[in-house]
Amino acid sequence: MKKIFTISLLAVIMAAFLTSCVKQRTDIDESYWLSKERGTVVYSDPYCEYYIVESINGYSVLRSWGGFKPYEGAVLYGDFSYYGVREFYNRSQGIISSADVIEYWLTYYDAQLAAEYYCY
Repeated sequence: MKKIFTISLLAVIMAAFLTSCVKQRTDIDESYWLSKERGTVVYSDPYCEYYIVESINGYSVLRSWGGFKPYEGAVLYGDFSYYGVREFYNRSQGIISSADVIEYWLTYYDAQLAAEYYCY
């Protein structure tokens, strides 16, 4: 019984460690990413996994995926106008991370309400 508990505990710790990793690539094709939609992080709370990105089409609410969340002012490239988990290029830090697009094409006020709703 102790072995099963120990093995399951180690599996949970390893899973948590592996899911918190961020893809850091040196072979990032900037020309591909710069052809995508550009967004700027306008809201990021350290105690909430949701953040708001302003793009040309309005504001999007994203949920961090994999334990990485960009800072306010970070410039991101990707598809902010579709639901689902997507990869985004954080040009400010030179990394690619994943996030779940929860809401898109919102006004700033609606994006704030949505982030507040999802965070609390």
